Amino acid sequence: MLAELAAANAAFGILKSAVTNGADLAKFGKQIGAIVVGEESLKKKSDREKNSIWSKLKGVDTNELESFMALESIREQKKTLESHFRLYGRPGLWDDYQKYCAQQRVSQRMAEVEREEALYKIKEIGAYILIVVVGLICISGLFYLAWLFRG
Repeated sequence: MLAELAAANAAFGILKSAVTNGADLAKFGKQIGAIVVGEESLKKKSDREKNSIWSKLKGVDTNELESFMALESIREQKKTLESHFRLYGRPGLWDDYQKYCAQQRVSQRMAEVEREEALYKIKEIGAYILIVVVGLICISGLFYLAWLFRG
């Protein structure tokens, strides 16, 4: 969780100073992507830890407070960033930023869906290969037994 928060913090710092200095938002797509990805991964990690079977079986208390504080930190930074965008940026810059963040989230989800589909196909091919190998072993075993008891 700390790695995602550190990456988001660094990206916020760069973006904040860039907007304050009047830089164009288009030059900082990597930082915006880091903020969006960091926030999304924090949310997913928090949900995954909260719903984990292992933590429920062990009775381990998940770091819900740590997750909440990390997400709260990002929320506060976004408020600060919004005020900088509105004060120092061109009119409509915050709205453009929000649109760009939405596009980043959509593309991130699409990439995740594509990865899941590719993984499913790999598992399916692996299952077919396993079935063929087991079938060949069974057939060769039958031929071996037939050769042993031929007569």
